[in-house]
Amino acid sequence: MKKTILLLVLSFLLTKTYAQEYFPNNESIHNTTMNYTAFTNARIYVTPTQVIENGTLLIQNGKVIATGTKVEIPKNATTINLQGKSIYPSFIDMYTSFGIEKPKRNTERNPLYDTKRIGYYWNESIRSEVNAFESFVYDQSKAEELLKAGFGVVGTHLQDGIARGTGTLIALNNFDKSKQLLSDKVSNHFGFTKSVTTNQAYPSSLMGMMALLRQMYFDLDWYKKGNSVTKDLSLEALANNDKLVQIFTTEDKLNSLRAAKIAKEFGLNYVLKGSGNEFERLDEIKKTNSKYIIPINFPLAYDVSDPNQADQMELKDLRFWNQAPTNLKVLSDNGITFALTTDKLKKMEDFRPNLLKAIKYGFDKTKALEALTTIPAAILGKSDQIGTLKTGSLANFVITSGEIFDEKTTLYENWVQGNKYVVNDITVKDVRGTYDLTINNEKFSWKIDGEIATPKSEISTTDSKKVKSKLTISENWMSTVIKPNDSTKTTFTRLIGYIDNTENLSGKAVLPDGTETKWSAVKTSPFVKIVEPVKTEDQFKIMPTTFPNVAYGNTKKLEAQTMLFKNATVWTNEKEGILQETDVLIKNGKIAAVGKNISDASATIVDAKGKHLTSGIIDEHSHIAISNGVNEGGHNSSAEVTIQDVVNSEDINIYRDLAGGVTISQLLHGSANPIGGRSAIVKWKWGASPEEMLYKDQPGFIKFALGENVKQANWGITNPTRFPQTRMGVEQVFIDYFQRAKEYDLAWKKYNAAGKKGKEKAPRVDLELQTLAEIINSERFISCHSYVQSEILMLMNVADKFNFKVNTFTHILEGYKVADKMKEHGVGASTFSDWWAYKFEVNDAIPFNGPIMHNAGLVVAYNSDDAEMSRRLNQEAAKAVKYGDVSEEDAWKFVTLNPAKLLRIDNKVGSIKVGKDADVVLWNNNPLSIYAKAEKTLIEGVVYYDSKKDEENRITISKERNELISQLLQEKNKGMITQEPKKTEKVEYHCDTMEE
Repeated sequence: MKKTILLLVLSFLLTKTYAQEYFPNNESIHNTTMNYTAFTNARIYVTPTQVIENGTLLIQNGKVIATGTKVEIPKNATTINLQGKSIYPSFIDMYTSFGIEKPKRNTERNPLYDTKRIGYYWNESIRSEVNAFESFVYDQSKAEELLKAGFGVVGTHLQDGIARGTGTLIALNNFDKSKQLLSDKVSNHFGFTKSVTTNQAYPSSLMGMMALLRQMYFDLDWYKKGNSVTKDLSLEALANNDKLVQIFTTEDKLNSLRAAKIAKEFGLNYVLKGSGNEFERLDEIKKTNSKYIIPINFPLAYDVSDPNQADQMELKDLRFWNQAPTNLKVLSDNGITFALTTDKLKKMEDFRPNLLKAIKYGFDKTKALEALTTIPAAILGKSDQIGTLKTGSLANFVITSGEIFDEKTTLYENWVQGNKYVVNDITVKDVRGTYDLTINNEKFSWKIDGEIATPKSEISTTDSKKVKSKLTISENWMSTVIKPNDSTKTTFTRLIGYIDNTENLSGKAVLPDGTETKWSAVKTSPFVKIVEPVKTEDQFKIMPTTFPNVAYGNTKKLEAQTMLFKNATVWTNEKEGILQETDVLIKNGKIAAVGKNISDASATIVDAKGKHLTSGIIDEHSHIAISNGVNEGGHNSSAEVTIQDVVNSEDINIYRDLAGGVTISQLLHGSANPIGGRSAIVKWKWGASPEEMLYKDQPGFIKFALGENVKQANWGITNPTRFPQTRMGVEQVFIDYFQRAKEYDLAWKKYNAAGKKGKEKAPRVDLELQTLAEIINSERFISCHSYVQSEILMLMNVADKFNFKVNTFTHILEGYKVADKMKEHGVGASTFSDWWAYKFEVNDAIPFNGPIMHNAGLVVAYNSDDAEMSRRLNQEAAKAVKYGDVSEEDAWKFVTLNPAKLLRIDNKVGSIKVGKDADVVLWNNNPLSIYAKAEKTLIEGVVYYDSKKDEENRITISKERNELISQLLQEKNKGMITQEPKKTEKVEYHCDTMEE
């Protein structure tokens, strides 16, 4: 054993490099100690699962030399007896901004469209060249907060930008600054936020950020292959740091899925920094196969004592308060690997109470310790240095009075690299008990109770009158202030003394007049702790998670049913027309049969007599259910972005659309620029994930726009500078981009034709031009926001020049003027029924527009472009009958079959025909009637809306709200800290909405 220890010591002496050896020392005498420190008789957690009872921890030079029950202690060792105490590895927080100054926000008012930087990436939110260690300044006071919470090591980085640069690893060593830097570059960081240091307009949306990340990775690959003729320090930094841990800050469960999507596309392995709501999308979170960093900043209870304020709260916010503490348990129970972080805590003191709350809600204590030690160490690739007390690890550990996650446990000391930081004095002596106190020959009775380190004082005179007093103990010095009972007096008696013998206390007294004398106290009886009965505090009922976890969410994942609608009035949208008293069988997600007297033993029978069955409504132009921006208006073309990246599956407007019979929508980019982003065709599968809502194998569409919006005439900008500023400039944007796309496409075709044997280098992947080339090649189709006839003709002329066809003019309120030209071009129309005069370029709109275009032979649809109108598109269709004398059957096609044709999906949806998707709606009346209500809305045979179920949900929601409000009131009555209720202000997107 002696030989083993000597070999270990020799090894450390030979390999150890002391940074401070060559540092000048102008603060004290240069003193190097090679002594050992041995902590004996402790319960030692070498790892969360390896525990040594009555063990010894031996450290030297800031590292662990040995742990065990038979460790031989060298003669020059300082021995500390920790009988009854426990030792744990110090915690690790791998996600902080410790020691990093918050960047200053750019205050320039006018947007910047091109970068001012030279030698870096073209977008100023790509800041991969930033290194945290270069601007790091050790924060002593913040370090002490972390040390008191049990942390010994933190990862820190600049939390700014989309590509944020590298993070550094810091030891919270308050005693030796030369040892604080453990690793200058330990991680590489990304996030979904623009840099505050730039006023560059792009990206202005979440989808723009995702597109920028994709383009950045394509450019990185191109740059690494030596294709660039210029130097790019941002891309070089990305290349140099690609072996580091890649951490992506998502701050939301859906954003975690989005980041994982990018990672999958580029073969990356992000560690995802979440937000605490991961339990709401558990299956999808699990499928990412990612490791996570999870905060424990649980929301405070809301003060709902004012009923009016309580009514402003949404159920999802009330419910999240109730459910948030279960997140860690849910993730752990489902095998998801995660580390914990203090990020987003308002104060460090909340860390321990919140963690204990999570444990109370079922989070396993061993898993909790792993999430603070071994897991972050492993993620960072530093398991050989931190996170355990194995031989060779840094001597980072905490000493506690007992089990670390017990509410009554005291954390005494936090040792970092062998340096002791005192949190609570472990040497404090127990002075609790009853004493006879004498001050200047005056007698008192003195009772001391409470906790050892924070005792309470109660002094009484000989006639049993209580005297106000306060006792504090620090490093075994006790100080007592005795206050006069007369509150008008400001004089005090002060007692000071060193605790040597707890049976007999003594010291100096300073009387109110300043006279110094002696005091003494003789213990007359020992302290007897009153064991109070354990209060079993009832844990609040945890509300079940729904899909989505908002009002009207489903209690389980829905499944397709076999249903037989009997004796319905069926609007087929086929040559059969409207069929009376007809049966329709739904099976395996398809329309299986249409006719009379159909039977199926496995089917649920729906009596549809007197009711109307139609195909689901299709909204060709919608902006609901989009996350963080409908417009990417930072450039005049944003063809690289796609709404498919930002579908918000939790938007209550989805449920409302289903209640209005809508089963499919095209989610379009806004009209902030001439060339907008790619669209998403979605089926409103309420409760499904964003990816599950996307229409399978959907044709590619993109939004273009004309008119006031794209030339910034109505943006309210004092000095608009983005090209174009005129309608003729808009035409030049189209011609320029299509010409460039044509050349780009030819370059790639030439390269691909040459094959691998060709000597030419691959062209740079440009997502924007790639998308526009798809239009030229008839692989993607334009849906164009339009009003004025001259511009409508202009875009068709541009399309003819580049040999493609415009697919759809949307809005098209002057379409009646050029219907013949539109028919000749082969374009369809998706318009409003009777909107007009809401801005100058709409003054010539008429309610006969749709019928006129219909009569001219165009495929005409009515769309909503509005969250409220999309719920009532059946009534919009009826206006075609009112204004244009269109037949009811053709009018109904304006919101069903015709939009399906415009979206090129009419082979699967848009009519009731055997073999098509079972996207159907059962109405209680003629669907064109203002009295019509959807009773059932099915998508692929799944009932996503049922009016009877909706009525039941309203009662359930009311009961749940009342129960949650009762829980919140109980929290306030317990004296818990609360927050003011906040009404969630929801932005409803329109074509011209820009993110602030």
